This record gives sequence, C-alpha cells and structure tokens, in this order.
Amino acid sequence: MRKTYTTICFAVALMGGMLVLSNNSLAKFHTREESQRLREMVMRSGPHGTNDFFGGSGLCGGCHGHDPAAYALITAAGEDVSIYDDWAGTMMANSAHDPFWRAKVSHEILVNPAHQVEFETKCTSCHAPLGHFDAYYHGDTTYAIADLLTDSLARDGVSCGACHQQADSSILGKVFSGNLIFDTTRTVYGQYPAPFAGPMSSFIGFDVKQGTQIKKSGVCAGCHTLITESHDLAGNPTGNHFVEQATYHEWLNSIYNDEDGINDSLGQTCQGCHIPEINENIVIAANFSFLGPRKPFGKHHLVGANSFMIDLMRNNISALGITASTKNFDSAYVRTKRLMQDSAVLMNLTLASRTTDTAFYELKLTNKVGHKFPSGYPSRRAFVQFVVMDEDGDTLFKNGILNSAGVLVGQDPIYEPHHQMINNANDVQIYEMVPADVMGNVTTVLERANTVLKDNRLVPTGFSTSHFAYDTTKIVGDAESDADFNYTGSVEGSGTDMIQFHIPMYGYTGDLNIVATLYYQAIPKTYLDEMFTYSSPEISLFQGMFNATDQTPLLVTQIKDGNLFVAVDEAPAIMSLNIFPNPSPNGTFFINAGNPIDDITVYTLTGAVALQTKNTNWFTLNRRGTYIVRIRSGNREFVEKVIF
Repeated sequence: MRKTYTTICFAVALMGGMLVLSNNSLAKFHTREESQRLREMVMRSGPHGTNDFFGGSGLCGGCHGHDPAAYALITAAGEDVSIYDDWAGTMMANSAHDPFWRAKVSHEILVNPAHQVEFETKCTSCHAPLGHFDAYYHGDTTYAIADLLTDSLARDGVSCGACHQQADSSILGKVFSGNLIFDTTRTVYGQYPAPFAGPMSSFIGFDVKQGTQIKKSGVCAGCHTLITESHDLAGNPTGNHFVEQATYHEWLNSIYNDEDGINDSLGQTCQGCHIPEINENIVIAANFSFLGPRKPFGKHHLVGANSFMIDLMRNNISALGITASTKNFDSAYVRTKRLMQDSAVLMNLTLASRTTDTAFYELKLTNKVGHKFPSGYPSRRAFVQFVVMDEDGDTLFKNGILNSAGVLVGQDPIYEPHHQMINNANDVQIYEMVPADVMGNVTTVLERANTVLKDNRLVPTGFSTSHFAYDTTKIVGDAESDADFNYTGSVEGSGTDMIQFHIPMYGYTGDLNIVATLYYQAIPKTYLDEMFTYSSPEISLFQGMFNATDQTPLLVTQIKDGNLFVAVDEAPAIMSLNIFPNPSPNGTFFINAGNPIDDITVYTLTGAVALQTKNTNWFTLNRRGTYIVRIRSGNREFVEKVIF
C-alpha cells in the first residue's frame, strides 16, 4: 500500500514534534520567540502533506515565505523577495487549478473519449507532477484527473519539488513531453554550497544538497517542449507526431543558449529571465537569526506572458479552490505586464518616402526574448495595429482593430496569412502558430493536430534554419519566403521582421500622426469557438469565467509619433541607425548612424522628457528603466525603445 500522509495528520505531527523538540533539538536552532513564530508561520496556505517522494509547498513556505521579523528574504532597500509568496500567484503554482487547462482536457476527452486515461496521464505529468510521479514511482502507469482531485500535492501544481528535486541526470535537457527525471531519495537541491540542512531534515524529512543542475535550462526542458502523437478524425494514430510547443528548443536555437558553455558572453538561461538574479546578500530562510546571507539570489517571479489567466484566477480564487491570495496574484500580474512591456519586443518606425498617392512606412519588430514570441501553447498570438491620422486627428487608415465581439476586423475566416507588405485595412499582421488536422483543416483539438499551416511567430536572435533543433522550431508559411523575416540583408539570425506599410493618401499632403501598437492575446475568443460547441462542467465553468474577465489584449509596445513627416515628392536617403548595447548594463548607449545626428530626446514611458542633447553619437541615462528615444537627422526621425 502506498505510503501517504494527510495534511491534518502531518501538521499535527509536525507541531507536536516542535513541542517535543522545544527544549532539546529545536533549541539548537531557535530562541523561544523564534520557535513561537515558526509555529505560527509553518502553516502556510499551501498543502503540508507529504508522499513518499515529495512535500507540499506549505512546508517550504514556513521558512521560505514572508518573514514578519524582516530579517530573511528582504533586500537592503526593503523589498520582500520571499520565495513562496513570489511563486504562489504564478501560472506554475496554479497549473493544476487552471480552469482553461481543465476545460481543454475535457474538450479533448469529449472528442476522443477512448483516449481519456492516456491523455489525462500525459497532461498531469506537467500540470500535477508531485501526484503524477509519486504514482509513477510506485509502479502505476496512469494518473488521471480523478486522481488529481483527491490529491492535495497534485493540486499544488508545479510546486517546489517539481524543480528542486530534479536529478542531475546525464539526460537532463534531452527528454521532453513530461518525462521528468527526479531524485527519489527525498533530496532537495539548491544553488548554494554547504546548505544549512538540519531543520529540513529534522522537521520535514528531506535532505538538502547543492546541485548545479538547478540553474540549467534543462530543468525546464521536460515540460516546455511537448510533442504529441497525431490522430485522425476517427481517433486512429496517423503515425505522425506534432510539436505542440517547443519553448526549450526555441531557446536552444538562439544566441542565448549557453548550456554547453559556448555562448557564455551572450548566453542567458531560462532562469536568467524567469528567476532574475540580484547580486545582493539575502538571508534565504526565516526563523534562524544566526543564518548568514547568500548571493546571488534568484527572485522566484516565474512569470511569462499570461496576464489574462492570472487575472481570471485572481477573480475566482474560491471557486477554483486556490490557496494563493489576491496579493500573490496582484504581484504576479504586475510582474507579467512589466516583463512583457520592458523586455519582449522592440519596434522601430521609419517613413521611407511619400508621394501624393502613398506614404511608405517600415515597421521593424525585434524579438528580445530567448525563444519565439509568442511561445508555448498554440492559442497564443500577437498582432500589429497600425493607425494613420491626419493633422486634425481624422483617421486615414487603420488595421488590426478588434470589433465588439473580440474579432480582428478583416481577419481571414480560416486563418490570416503572413504579410510582407500591407496596403489594405483588412490585412492584419498576426504572429501565431496554426495547427491543422489530417484533412488540412485548422483545428484546436490537440490530438488531431497533424501539421502546421502557419508559424510566423517572431524567432529569437541567432535563430537558424540549419540548427539541429530546427525540425521542432520551423518557420512555416509565407514568412519562410519573407526576405525581411529573421534576415538583415543576406545574414540570417536577426530575430526581426520588417513590415512594409503602403498607406493610400488620396491626395492628402499634410502632416501625419501614426500609432503603431503590438498587442498580445493568451486566449483569443475565436480560439475557443470550437471548444465552446461542446458541453461539460469544466467547459461551462471556464466559459463563465472567461466571459466575466476583461479580454482587452495586453499592449506590449507602442509608437506614437505625430511628427514622422516627409515633404511630398522628396526622396531623402533612408536613415541607417542602430543603438547599442540595448539593454545597456550601465545606462550608456552608443549610436551608429549613417547620417549626422541633429538632436536626441529621451522620454519615459509616461511621456516625460528624461534627456535632451544635440550633435552627439552617445547618451547616458542615470536611472534604470525603459525609455523611448527619438533621434532627428535632417527631415528624418528614428524612434526606438531602450532599456537600462
């Protein structure tokens, strides 16, 4: 019989153990006041049970959560960087409660009911790993949603042990689709040498060791590349496999890949962005007043792009049985938006030329993340909105507009192709992956996905069609033949896309006001149309929550320029300009320009002027943040976002 411990029994045993230890073993670690505070703190809202291999996040939160004494997990500036609290409001922490995931699993089962057990077993390997792998290591071959519903550790989602108990295996980073490799000796790994292991061993029965694997991107690989077996419309295997998502492989196919140590000067691991390090001394556990600090320290922000689902779950905490607080979700929501708007995509807009008939604009998008943008689950997309107004504010041209039903105006009913040039208001640039079934029809049923009709998602810098991982990260459709997609001239790997906008002027010769915006949607309403034709309690629950949640797309980046103007029939040389390094580690930026620079104005994101200077090829900012730089050269202007 499998050994398990219920939350109540374990908590009673733990508290009882503390009382027994209060005059002997506990006294080795705590003063009387610290012991009392530990008793109060240890009952975090996460589960406190254990199984034979893992423990609930509530056990970790007692020491690695908020410290009321403000001794542990606090920066010199007073910022609370508690590991448990930062993690608790993330998609990872709530992966097993995610109502969209539950609804989508239900949808797949309604389509192929004979595959229920196999499908749910595969899904729970990543969404509920502490329950799934406890069953697996006891010899069980299945772990379904019904098992998850009765297992508090499974409902703990991608909990602490899901990462910190992965083994330093020779195949780390080489197995995918939920095939995680855990250390089964109840050992927890961290980045620091000589860990203070006594309390964890005494109180919750886990050993602590240093493990270099904890900072490797391979820890993320097992769940962030998912390859599924394709089925036809009758549910029969086609013999083909479908790459549902390949975020890890996209990172491998980039300049940020430093797993083998080759790109150390450029490299950035997954943790480097999603668990951002600060080079500051931090005491990493509360209740131990004698503990010294450690550095560097990784903030467990663990956010990506899905602010919509964080908002939805924040508004439905009780209905979803979530243990995180509104405050936890608020923090994750703000961090998600900040990461997207500060670090995801840069846009540059130039007016190449203009006649009485047409204004010729070039909009350049540069992917700044270490994988495709968007990445992950196939519902995710980004789109460009381009609006041109005259000097009185009347609209001359607009595309990429959502109507009241949440549908992009002019979007093709099947799917929108990739565009190299746009001169029609009904053409909109959508960056997305579009799966198709064996008949070549667009599908959102994952088991029916057999091929890809379109994948023009922005690729990362350094991305190459000759890379060994290209078979799982392909560019598909019209973007494949777009000379400006991931190319600068004949050189591949720019991580950019250039859209040519040819805007009809109809004889208008006055000034133009431009607003170019990149928006992101985690779950567009049209993606749900197929699922919402089916009925189940999970689908109905999610549909109600979805309809009640603000569906405004997330604004990633925007250029508002009321002065991009070239006199009619003039044909000035196109301004060639590059700002580097961007981001800048010290606030100094250099400008490589093909034309003499007249003046530079730097704005904050609120529109305030941060710096003005003339006739220079460099500038320095004195406060960290994200800025908009406007550079004027003759009758041309150049606008770019920079990060210090």
